[in-house]
Amino acid sequence: MGDKAKGAESGKVVHLVSQEGDQYEVEVSVCKMSELVKTMLPDDDDSSETQEIPLPNVKNNVLAKVIEFCKHHKEDPMNDIEKPLKSANMHEVVQDWYANFVNVDQELLFELILAANYMDIKPLLDLTCATVASMIKGKTPEEIRRTFNITNDFTPEEEAQVREENKWCEVRVAD
Repeated sequence: MGDKAKGAESGKVVHLVSQEGDQYEVEVSVCKMSELVKTMLPDDDDSSETQEIPLPNVKNNVLAKVIEFCKHHKEDPMNDIEKPLKSANMHEVVQDWYANFVNVDQELLFELILAANYMDIKPLLDLTCATVASMIKGKTPEEIRRTFNITNDFTPEEEAQVREENKWCEVRVAD
């Protein structure tokens, strides 16, 4: 990664500091995927001092995954995600590495969404949100509630009323 042909910033590093206080040494060129981090970098590239950038909203395990994503994306950028999604199978939406990257438990997936949003990393936010969309695609409201462990707090009467008020937007398939 320290290839001089890639420019002077290729060898420069910063320390990203997680919520727990752990430091991750990352090349500046990788860090610049984050608009938040990019704004915190000094304009003068002459400094020999390694800068620390605190990320108080990002936990260790999440920051490690974010850095993994950014490093890979720098070497092999993710294809644009078509909207609406053409499939609920992420392997049909993005390259295999990216589909495997988001094959994580829901808690980590949601923490990655929050980190991508906080750090302003659009490709990661697109990928993680598309993953959640793929988990919803083609499911009934009850299946979605089960998938995300959401309790239905509507009474049967309230649910019937909502269905009646919104029946105009239901997709009807002709016989």
